[in-house]
Amino acid sequence: MSVRTDYRYTLAAAYIGYITQAAINNFIPLLFIHFGKEFGIGLEKISFLIMVNFGVQLCVDGLGAKIIDKIGYRISIVFAHIFAVLGFVGLSFLPDLFGDHYIGLLISVIVYAIGGGLTEILVSPIAEACPTKNKSATMSLLHSFYCWGSVAVILFSTLFIYAFGIENWRILSCLWAIIPLFNAVYFTLVPIGSLTEDGKSMGIRELFRAKTFLLLVLLMFCAGASELSMSQWASAFAESALGIPKAMGDLLGPCMFAVCMGAARIIHSRLAEKVDITKYMIICSVICIFGYILSAFIPSPVTGLIGCGVCGFAVGVMWPGTFSRSSVVCPKGGTTMFALLALAGDMGCMSGPALVGLISDASGGDLRTGLSLSVIFPFVMIIGLILLKRLEKSDKM
Repeated sequence: MSVRTDYRYTLAAAYIGYITQAAINNFIPLLFIHFGKEFGIGLEKISFLIMVNFGVQLCVDGLGAKIIDKIGYRISIVFAHIFAVLGFVGLSFLPDLFGDHYIGLLISVIVYAIGGGLTEILVSPIAEACPTKNKSATMSLLHSFYCWGSVAVILFSTLFIYAFGIENWRILSCLWAIIPLFNAVYFTLVPIGSLTEDGKSMGIRELFRAKTFLLLVLLMFCAGASELSMSQWASAFAESALGIPKAMGDLLGPCMFAVCMGAARIIHSRLAEKVDITKYMIICSVICIFGYILSAFIPSPVTGLIGCGVCGFAVGVMWPGTFSRSSVVCPKGGTTMFALLALAGDMGCMSGPALVGLISDASGGDLRTGLSLSVIFPFVMIIGLILLKRLEKSDKM
């Protein structure tokens, strides 16, 4: 089959798109300590780079749908990858171009965050529009590539820095630009379908009048919060609360979390035809609560790390599962629906870790206390899934 007609190539491009997204979100944090030493940047400014990255992606989530519908999926996804390329390449020279190195870093982050926001909106509907037999399995497998991409970014970057020295990080940044550059060209060749017929997709007002869509928004928020509350604090939790050395904590914390989450998505992609996705998500939400309880209430490093891995496995289905259900209960939602769900998910990604940090700080820096309250997110998700199951039959669109 030709690359221009076979949708398997489209799915491959979508997989690479999520690897690009993983690089956008996970590469620069690996250099934060070095940036502080090389450029004399304080932790406050470094933390602001994280906020800018996710803040820009949030803005793109909110504003991108109408633009994408006008210019089409293909042009939009190609430009998304071009922005990622420009951001990574800009990171290698812009800080040295300005008298204030921080301005160069900030510009680079903003540029590739635009690409990240567009990619997040586009990759899922592009994959959903492919004529695959089992949409839920396809979505889980697709989102697993974000996990494997995260692991690859951490491992490859660590090996490169070990072999060539952290002073060559600019070369490493350019190497990560190769992936979105290749995929930008790849997306010009593959076939791209449409979720809805022209003029048949629902508008924002119509979506927000639907109870099922409001529940999907709640589920996406809880999915993002359940995932990031643990993953963003996994390294610090392993080091401070469990007493594990930082280098080992990074591998046993964030890396293990990503591996477990990716494994869960692979497993679900194999079982999707045999299980009810809503019931499966309810079970995983219960397991997520159990994982948080293990980490927060049992004072043992081994048990704490097991809890971290359990959480990673449990949250694996939440994000892709909600996307998959949205296409079933709101088949006319179109790009606008995916953009709004991505926005809700990103709000959860920001709110969950922030809550953990605030509660932990108020408790004298005890991360266990902050993580213990994170059980509220999977708990609310269980309630939302039960309500969605009841409404699904009466409120189909």
